[in-house]
Amino acid sequence: MSVANPVRGEAALSIAGTARLLRPSFTALVAAEEELGPLFALVERAGSGQLRLAEMAALFWHCLIERDSISREQVGEAVTDAGLAACAAPLRMLLGQILQGGG
Repeated sequence: MSVANPVRGEAALSIAGTARLLRPSFTALVAAEEELGPLFALVERAGSGQLRLAEMAALFWHCLIERDSISREQVGEAVTDAGLAACAAPLRMLLGQILQGGG
């Protein structure tokens, strides 16, 4: 795995004991929006403490660079294993990229 580049809005999440790269590319965000609804509403839910665990895992799944060897269930397990506090940093990075753009 490459090191996450925060300038590009990238983050890392440990999945099955390996740090995996999350990148909020246009394609990934469109796929997330198709599943989760408007991204601005997702950001608003997160800001008000209403983001659901399944929504966080889905956003991570869609932004995961290498999904071939990782199941969606493993992403969800990684979120629950790490806990919400540990997932706040990668979530904040992805949501910041959604709101501010960059890279």
